Amino acid sequence: MTESQPTREELVELVTREVLAALAERADICATPEKLRTVVANGADRVSFHGEAQDVPLDLAKYIDHTLLKPDTTQEDIDTLCDEAIEYGFAAVCINPTWVKRAAERLRGSDVKVATVIGFPLGATTPEIKAMETRRALRDGAREVDMVINIGALKSGQHELVRKDIEKVVDAAHEAGAITKVILETALLTDEEKVIASALAKAAKADFVKTSTGFGGGGATVYDVALMRETVGPDMGVKASGGVRTLEDAEDMIAAGATRIGASAGVQIMSAQEGDGHDDGY
Repeated sequence: MTESQPTREELVELVTREVLAALAERADICATPEKLRTVVANGADRVSFHGEAQDVPLDLAKYIDHTLLKPDTTQEDIDTLCDEAIEYGFAAVCINPTWVKRAAERLRGSDVKVATVIGFPLGATTPEIKAMETRRALRDGAREVDMVINIGALKSGQHELVRKDIEKVVDAAHEAGAITKVILETALLTDEEKVIASALAKAAKADFVKTSTGFGGGGATVYDVALMRETVGPDMGVKASGGVRTLEDAEDMIAAGATRIGASAGVQIMSAQEGDGHDDGY
């Protein structure tokens, strides 16, 4: 007589307990960003940023998605965003789908990617619509897509639906060689739900997990970034987004395990690093 195999729900619960327990062991020394920087940066098997966490990476701009997702954004705003991204060498611009074609034309010949958002900001559209939206954005010139999970399904315990929702977008993106980032909207989730969502994104073969839309009542925290990094391991990307406005914010997120930063204040962050006194961010 053989032992019965654990169910998917039992495996998820086991992983959740292990991740939360591992993070809890460090809770007393991770109470502040300063302590977290040292602790997480020393965990080189989990963090892509090596060395002392207080040292800013020389290629900090390559960590930043220069972001503008406001509903009243104009074409002139998009042109300015793209020009700034080229000037500072940001990884990507992150914009709403309606502006993808214009941004792709503006950025042609540069190394800056066009990233756009899918199912944004609520995540409540169906998997098929998200996949269709993804394919259209890719045809328009996007090379990275940041999708919002079905938050209500996650909180209802419909984990397989959440995984399939992510998988539809991942498959559509990977068909064109594009990158998928999965937005969890951490401000609306319990720690257990953050772990489950991160694990589901990894199971669906997404390239990144991402903290927030910036529209969900809260943004990235060093704790959530560390929790997500602990869950997905060293090889998957983690994007901290929402409320990252200063150079110190960016340092803290990178020290916690972020490999990409979503920020509308990218120019301000880089100006602080360069010490040039500019203040022309959003």
